[in-house]
Amino acid sequence: MGVMAGAPCEISGENEGPEEEAGAASGPLGGVQEAAEVVDTDSDSDLEMEGAPEQGTCHLGDLVRVPLYLGPHRAFSIVPASCFQRQGSASELTLRHRGLGPQGAQILASVLSSSPHIKRLDLRDNGLCAAGAEALVGALSKSSCICDVDLSENQLGAAGVQALCAALMANPAVRKLQLAGNDLEEQAARYLAELLLVHTSLQSLDLSYNELSDGAGETLGPALAENSGLIELNMSWNHLRGPGAVAFARGLESNIFLKVLDISYNGFGDPGASAMGEVLKANNVLEELNMSNNRISAVGALGLGLGLRVNQTLRILIDSQVSREFDDLAKAVKVILPGLCVKTGVRRVEYKKELLPVFRASLPSSASN
Repeated sequence: MGVMAGAPCEISGENEGPEEEAGAASGPLGGVQEAAEVVDTDSDSDLEMEGAPEQGTCHLGDLVRVPLYLGPHRAFSIVPASCFQRQGSASELTLRHRGLGPQGAQILASVLSSSPHIKRLDLRDNGLCAAGAEALVGALSKSSCICDVDLSENQLGAAGVQALCAALMANPAVRKLQLAGNDLEEQAARYLAELLLVHTSLQSLDLSYNELSDGAGETLGPALAENSGLIELNMSWNHLRGPGAVAFARGLESNIFLKVLDISYNGFGDPGASAMGEVLKANNVLEELNMSNNRISAVGALGLGLGLRVNQTLRILIDSQVSREFDDLAKAVKVILPGLCVKTGVRRVEYKKELLPVFRASLPSSASN
């Protein structure tokens, strides 16, 4: 069972009986190990596999799923210690959509420290919240092996990101970090900017589907200008518009490392598009740029196109929104840049359908059809 809906980040300590106290007394894994002994092994419901496991990957579905009851109304599916004993030298631990919550993160962190083989940790959609992130930072700050971390859709917020960034700045091992859909706003951008300035080993960062707006763009832009390691950045489905979009773009002019950038669905507008055009004149490192669905008219397309005439190594994705002027410009640029990819009404694959109504209100009518 997952965390109870309506209060996903709260943990109740009420009505804990002697059984819970005994479990706590035997250490962080004691309660889990005891629960494992009383699991009904005749039931196949918890042992179903979603397909053959990949070699070198440990999935919860491969093992006994143990419900650890923390109260009369709540239960968490916790990974037993045997998971780490059985996985041996598996390099990937995938526990998506398991409802671990902050309490599960605490137990998970206690055994991650003794699992030196794990390189990729995937905890997407587990309701970890800030408390769960804080529980994991000890293991992440000390591990020299974990290099790929996915904490998307965990309601981390600014407090969770602050704790996470502090841990990663102390440990340069992590190369790829995914934080999509975590309710990140301007305050979180400050911690992320500090991370970009210090953690030069970070190569891939996914901040899509958050609430990073103009203030965040003005904060992240200068940090990107000084960053000396990031190769891939996903900022799609945020709110970078107006001054924030311009500041963000200007930060890329002197960045000589970033090769792949996704800023689609942000509402960059014509000022942001023109600023990106100036970036393309000075920066010949970018190889892939997605600027689709950004409210770009013929004016912004012209500014962007002027940059494309200078930078002839870039593959760019733009939505023309049936603009005659843009089509003419794209054809002219395509003669010079054969690799140019122009998006003309092909539907983008939705990341989360439930988020579409939120963003459709801010998109042009042609983009929301």
